[in-house]
Order: sequence, then C-alpha cells, then structure tokens
Amino acid sequence: MLDVVVIGAGQAGLSAAYYLAARGLEPERDFVVLDANAGPGGAWRHRWPSLTLGAAHAVHDLPGMKLGEPDPSEPASAVVGRYYGSYEDVFELPIHRPVKVLAIRPRDPDDGSSPLLVETDRGVYETRLVINGTGTWDKPYWPSYPGQRTFTGRQLHTHDFRSVSEFAGKRVLVVGGGTSAVQFLLQLAGAGVKTAWSTRRPPEFTTRAFDPEWGRDVERGVNARTAAGLPPLSVVAATGIPLIEAYQRGITAGTLVSRGGIERIEAERVVFDDGSAFDADVILWATGFRAALDHLAPLKLREPGGGILMDGVKVLKEERLLLVGYGASASTLGATRAGRAAAVEASRRLARIPEHAL
Repeated sequence: MLDVVVIGAGQAGLSAAYYLAARGLEPERDFVVLDANAGPGGAWRHRWPSLTLGAAHAVHDLPGMKLGEPDPSEPASAVVGRYYGSYEDVFELPIHRPVKVLAIRPRDPDDGSSPLLVETDRGVYETRLVINGTGTWDKPYWPSYPGQRTFTGRQLHTHDFRSVSEFAGKRVLVVGGGTSAVQFLLQLAGAGVKTAWSTRRPPEFTTRAFDPEWGRDVERGVNARTAAGLPPLSVVAATGIPLIEAYQRGITAGTLVSRGGIERIEAERVVFDDGSAFDADVILWATGFRAALDHLAPLKLREPGGGILMDGVKVLKEERLLLVGYGASASTLGATRAGRAAAVEASRRLARIPEHAL
C-alpha cells in the first residue's frame, strides 16, 4: 500500500511530488504520480500551436528549478512540455502514464480511516492519502441556449481549437468574456475572418497592475467561495482582462466590442438580447472549464451550493483527500504554492515529521 497517490502531473501535481520527496517520502515505494497524458506538460500540451509563450498566462517556476527565459515566440505547449519533462527527469519523480483515474472510493465505506482505492484503466492503487491535481482541461463548459441544436454550422470549444486557418472565409461568433476569447478574436480578425463577439456581461477590462496585492485580493475572493462550499468562479470573473496595448487596438478597431448576450440561436444565425443578429458559419465557445472531479463522486463531497467545502487545500468532508489546482490554486502560481501546502499537510497526517518542524 502507498502512503500518497498524486493525481495529475501539471503544475500542482509536480509541485506536490517535489515536496513529498523533500519531506522524506520515497518515490515508488511511498508515493506515485498518476497522469492521464501520454507525455509531460499537463494541460499545456493540448494548447493550440498559435498560443505562444508570450501571449499565454504567466508560467511560474516549479520549486527547485527555474523555467529560465525561453523564446516568447515559441508555442507555449512546447516550452512547458519541455520544462515539465526536464523537471520530472531531474528530480526522478515517479510519474505513471498514461493512467486515467476512473473513481476513488474507500476500501471500507463504514471506516473513515480505511485506505482509499484509486481505480484506473491500469489497475487499482491502494493508498492512505490522495492529492488530487486534475485541473480543469478535461471538463470544458458548454452553455445552453434556445435553438442551439438547430444551428447548421460548426460548433467547437476552446478545448478543440487548433488554428485560425480552419476558419478562412467563415463568419465566426466567439462566445465568452475571458482572455481566450479576446485572443481568438484578434487572431481571427488578423487573418481576415469576419467575427462577432458575445458576452453575457460587458467585458471586464482592467488597468489595475497585476501585482502581489492584486494576487492576494483575487485569492481572498476565490477562497471565500470555496470556504463556503460554492464552486469557484471563472478566472476572468476573479481577475478581469488586463488592458494591454494590443487589446486597446482591438477595441478601437471594433473587434473587441461585445454584441451582448445571446437570446437564441437559429439555423444560420445568432440573435442577441438587443434583437440584432449575426449570420454565422461557426460558433466558438470560449466559455471556460469546470473542475475535473467526476472521479471523486463516490466520496460524496459536493455541498448544496455545488462546490466542495475547503480550507486551503484541505477537504473538510474527507480527511484522506487534499485538493490542489482547485479554486485559488488554479493559476500556475497558486498551484505551485498549493502543491507545497498539500505535501506539508500530507506529511503531517502521515506523521512523517514532527509538527514543530513543518
């Protein structure tokens, strides 16, 4: 039996694995990391090739090994995949891949201290604790609107976007109020594609400096929701969109001006709340992701509000589970810190080191 199974080899999972080893747990004997991907990179390995490192959200350093200063024009998927792969090799982390986790359940449902069974497509792992870092990439959110199924054009999600070249000569409606939507619109318009933008609320552009105090304000807001058992809000709802020069140019050009919310979808067009319409060949849903936690369903963690009651990385209903990359730790900076917090808490629970030494 293992002491800890870490699920997910993204930023949070790798950080947790690093700190578990630093606290005396032996790879393979005491803990393993299960990753559903075929190779390193976490969710980053799936990002579209045109998303360069310079255009992506900041990639923060993993503990013990800096990212350095890679070429900002290189695809973020390549940079992060290479970085994570080197990290796994340098620190000899026990990554098992590809392994898809199907469910987690207690060995004895009537004993709150019994081991957990991690059921996968490669067998069952028995463990005292689980650190879950499955993120959101595998859970794209598709909203529902009247008439959506009657649309005769193409519908796709951010999850499946690859290149603007797919949309040459098309009329594309981009739906969503986040950074991905903004980047798609600018790329499409730059390639001569006719676009329109729909957001439920006015876009939340901000000129506030994204400094440490801003980061603390965001984390306080997100933590307040998870501490109340509510599901985390979208990233943009917590941060806003930084009003950089390229975005300001897009606003001036009319590309980054929202048509408002959607009233209904018809076979070949979308009608907005104000009664205006856009003839569309494609609807690109840049509507975000939800936490990929279906495999935790047997543990019955959900609160009436739909979230999981949390205290930092601790799940208040389940002592054998720690969540990283959820809520405030969904960013790469927050994920790194959460990985450390989870390893510290796991060490405490396993009584590996005395309380005063943590």
